[in-house]
Amino acid sequence: MAIKLLSYIYFIFLLSWSHTLNAQSFTIAGEVVDRQGPVEYASITLNQINATYSDTNGTFAFNDLSIGEYDLTISFLGYKEWTKKINITESEGDISIKATLEPDLLLFDEIVVTGTKTFKRKTKSAVIVNVVDSKTLDNIQACNLSEGLKFQPGLRVETDCQTCNYTQLRMNGLPGGYSQILINGRPIFSPLTGLYGLEQIPVNMIDRIEVVRGGGSSLYGSSAIGGTVNVLTKLPKANNYTIGSLYQNLNGKTNDFQLNANATIVSPSKKSGVSLFLNKRDREAYDHNNDNFSEIPEIQNTSIGISTFFLPSGNQKIEVSLSNLNEYRFGGEIVEGAAHLALQSEERTHDVWMGSADYQINFNDEKSSIITYLAWQNTARDHYTGIFPDADELEAVQQHLEAPPYGNSSTTTFQGGVQLNHNISNFLGGSNVFTFGGEYLLDDTFDEIKSYRYEIDQVTKDLGLFVQSDWEILPSLNLLSGLRVDNHNLIDGIVASPRLSLLYKYKQNTQVRASFGTGFRAPQAFDTDLHIAFAGGGISRVQLDENLKEESSRSYSLSLNYDKPSEHWVAGFTLEGFYTRLDDAFTLVPIGEDEFGELFEKRNDQGATVQGLILELRANYDRKVQLESGITVQSSEFENEIQYIDEVPGVRDFIRTPNVYGFANLSFTPNQKFSANINYIYTGTMLVPHFAGAPNQLVDEIITSPTFSEISTKLAYTVSISKETNLEFYGGVKNMFNSYQENFDIGKNRDSNFVFGPAQPRVVYIGMKWFM
Repeated sequence: MAIKLLSYIYFIFLLSWSHTLNAQSFTIAGEVVDRQGPVEYASITLNQINATYSDTNGTFAFNDLSIGEYDLTISFLGYKEWTKKINITESEGDISIKATLEPDLLLFDEIVVTGTKTFKRKTKSAVIVNVVDSKTLDNIQACNLSEGLKFQPGLRVETDCQTCNYTQLRMNGLPGGYSQILINGRPIFSPLTGLYGLEQIPVNMIDRIEVVRGGGSSLYGSSAIGGTVNVLTKLPKANNYTIGSLYQNLNGKTNDFQLNANATIVSPSKKSGVSLFLNKRDREAYDHNNDNFSEIPEIQNTSIGISTFFLPSGNQKIEVSLSNLNEYRFGGEIVEGAAHLALQSEERTHDVWMGSADYQINFNDEKSSIITYLAWQNTARDHYTGIFPDADELEAVQQHLEAPPYGNSSTTTFQGGVQLNHNISNFLGGSNVFTFGGEYLLDDTFDEIKSYRYEIDQVTKDLGLFVQSDWEILPSLNLLSGLRVDNHNLIDGIVASPRLSLLYKYKQNTQVRASFGTGFRAPQAFDTDLHIAFAGGGISRVQLDENLKEESSRSYSLSLNYDKPSEHWVAGFTLEGFYTRLDDAFTLVPIGEDEFGELFEKRNDQGATVQGLILELRANYDRKVQLESGITVQSSEFENEIQYIDEVPGVRDFIRTPNVYGFANLSFTPNQKFSANINYIYTGTMLVPHFAGAPNQLVDEIITSPTFSEISTKLAYTVSISKETNLEFYGGVKNMFNSYQENFDIGKNRDSNFVFGPAQPRVVYIGMKWFM
């Protein structure tokens, strides 16, 4: 079935392309200006299919067009959208236009792609898409993807291990395995890569992050129940370079040095370009409670990558990217020597390669396009996880020295697919962009520690077909509907996931959205299942129930978006209610111990419900002061109580899930030289299991954590060295009032999963950046 569909898509493509080659061709060319002159990097789309940018002179061109009608849209942040219907006739020939953009106070209306898999303005998308751009990442002084995601409504990044500090992203109250992280739209974040990947992706690799909350993102397949995060890496747009260095000090104890560099070269014709990035980080281990065991591990990270594009002709585009992330990570007893000689430690050496290639061709008078894509990821990891036996256990000491628990892991992820977009400008009185596609995803994960007789050998294969209709019924009414069908090797039969979203625009500045979507999670090991933790003087591991089956979901959301502009300011809010029902929900059940420690089994248990409200507030004054904030109030509960620890009463609430959390981010930029930022993160109380074993913890229990409030600041000043060269000096404090966990376990028998709240204590930093 899939092969026939893909063959049919290619047949349409070849037939339409051959027709285009035989037809007379025309050009639409133009210039984009504002009141002060040419506008560079304006986004220009033709029939919502073909997209380009204006060059340094504000000019652009679409070539090889046929006779017919075209919808031309020009967008640039801070300006009103410019649209024009163009009719190419044989008598008139090529078309030349001049577009003058007018300022628009609705500053929050970027062009996004994640919600519909096509280019669209946020206010015209039936799905809410939030954006974190590179400027915001710079304002908050984020060092990696993990730190950047904290400033989005409905999202919370948590650290889940006191020794190795693996992280996971929670969206709308659902754990990390319910969300899908994409790199340039491709799901190559494997379960193994997901353990540390949020910290391994450096911020100077990122152009922007697009976030779609809830099951409305089900077109992206399995695990997109909580939502989808699409990390869009830097692509070449203009010649520039940046070289920066950063020094951070953690609570007066630990040094953290970082060096980063970016360079972009674009050909004079704008038909090709290359973008490079480099990031080097060396962080010492941090010990908060002075027991000589780290709460934040030592890290030595080197990342390097390249992204390129090439335009073979006016209607074709090729994009290729390749990056390597290499990291050494060590946590536990802070001593020199081999990892297995430490009283307790985790050591990880990662070598991660990621690559992708996209080829797009537009045809049928720019009404259609086909995108073929390949993406790949390979992670090789050597690791150690162990506790040195007590000195009086002579036999155990000898066995540990002869066969220390070192292991190795490898995972390979491959995705290939094709997507056809077709624009029908006159569809039942409106317009419609149809999207058809198919993709194949393979993930091969292997993880082994022979000393623990531990092995994960998991191969997942998923063939997905999707169809979508983005129908603008009226200028004020849009219906987005879609269906994805998956054939997963771990699931009997076909899984169909429908999706429906409705957008109603009341006047220019108010939108009401409603959505419904279903999703599923395959019966497999996810990132948290692959983490081996310390507890009770041993290690804890997760195994899968042999009768484990898929988990399914139904998600609903309703939202109101309003923005009020005036001459100098714009302010607005978004209020969203969400509801997700999980059936056959995955739970971890304690099943006893062996000679190495605790054993847990992943089972289908019962249903669960996650529901809540998200309020976003935003404002901008004269493009000099900008406020973005959000608060989430929710509940996440199983139908019945879940027992996480033997002989400890169960609870219905999801553990590690606060019912209230939020953020605020205020930026002040009075001129091009000076900028200031202050931001705030609030984390409410949550339930956290705590296993006995450490000297300070004699009983098993589930505790309620305190609340945390992180306040951070940054000041920056730029000095002009020459007409094109600038030097920026900056400094600040993260978590200035040191709102940080104070009841960590001590010693080698600590419960490493007993960690909650902010990822770092107070951090003082200074840096400089040389840029063009």
